[in-house]
Amino acid sequence: MNALNVAEYTHSLGLQAKTASALMAKAPAAIKNKALKALARLLRENVAALQVDNAKDLERAVANGLAGPMVDRLKLTPKVLETCAEGCEQLAAMPDIIGEILGMKQQPSGIRVGQMRVPIGVFGMIYESRPNVTIEAASLSIKSGNACILRGGSEAIDSNKALAKIVQQALAEAGLPQDAVQLVQTTDREAVGQLITMPQFVDVIIPRGGKGLIERISRDAKVPVIKHLDGNCHTYVDDPCDIAMAVKVADNAKTNKYSPCNASEGLLVARGVAAEFLPQIGAVYAAKGVEMRGCPESLAILQSVPGAHLVPATEQDWSEEYLAPIISVKIVAGVDEAIAHINRYSSHHTDAILTRDHMHAQQFLREVDSASVMVNASTRFADGFEYGLGAEIGISTDKFHARGPVGIEGLTSLKYVVLGEGEVRA
Repeated sequence: MNALNVAEYTHSLGLQAKTASALMAKAPAAIKNKALKALARLLRENVAALQVDNAKDLERAVANGLAGPMVDRLKLTPKVLETCAEGCEQLAAMPDIIGEILGMKQQPSGIRVGQMRVPIGVFGMIYESRPNVTIEAASLSIKSGNACILRGGSEAIDSNKALAKIVQQALAEAGLPQDAVQLVQTTDREAVGQLITMPQFVDVIIPRGGKGLIERISRDAKVPVIKHLDGNCHTYVDDPCDIAMAVKVADNAKTNKYSPCNASEGLLVARGVAAEFLPQIGAVYAAKGVEMRGCPESLAILQSVPGAHLVPATEQDWSEEYLAPIISVKIVAGVDEAIAHINRYSSHHTDAILTRDHMHAQQFLREVDSASVMVNASTRFADGFEYGLGAEIGISTDKFHARGPVGIEGLTSLKYVVLGEGEVRA
């Protein structure tokens, strides 16, 4: 597809999305929910067929030497597809927030002023790897009454095409416009350049992927951007803490799955509990083949762990997102130093404290400047599905207009509504 054709193609996608968005904005809740339930059913009915298309992407990825964690993100296993289907059903069961009026107040003039929740309109989403994002984005778009244009990574093109076809089938079944969810069918990068510079059609762009992708889109976009940056998440083991619980949570936060952005990449340990805690978590990580990149003080303690893979940490390690069986380990004096370290080096995605001290927990919640801050829980819970949002479009590390897992509310806006009985301004 040459540059002229790409421009024409993306222009037509934009026009179709804009037209569909007007119909989606006024679609009744029951119809949108019907489409979501149909999508859940179709996903379950097409597991085998979807895996055939997914296998093409996986084969190509391995042949092209794609890194292990990235190949892992590409997989559409029956479990992944079932989670997608459950997400659609969870969304369908949730109340419809479109059209709700908030904060209606009578003014001295006699008018009543409030705000109504409305769809954003059309969002463009640009994402890499994970094909399940196609379903998460589509289902949230349907529930929130928006239209969307999706541009997945070239490495998942066959999987994404198959999933998008199923989404459009579900929309048609419910009597909604198929163009409400469109997938960019070309892998030509120029399509991204066009999509992010069409303010006449696209109301917001949501990039989800590597730092390079986010930086390019933030720089070149002519429409607002909701950014989803990398996940350098931390688990801080406080003094005092329940050591057995801390070992269990720190293990899960790192090893439950290495490739997601909510896996902990940094382990901070209060000096007062380090001698007891580090040998225990070190043994767990050693057994699972996790490389520990530690400060000198932590390495001195971890050296006693049989089979531990230890490496001296560099300054770069404190801000690294590994997406691999590697974790940085640092001993800190206490909660103040842990918070200072996190606010300096983290990507402001998700950070957790494991503690028995209520005041330390409250201080951590108040002072850690991240989109999700947790007490005595694994960072792996930072997820729209786990938060009860039904699904997520991604996890925003921005502070405007949405922060943390972005669900239905993050895809809406508020407009003022004014009710009167013939009042005129004096």
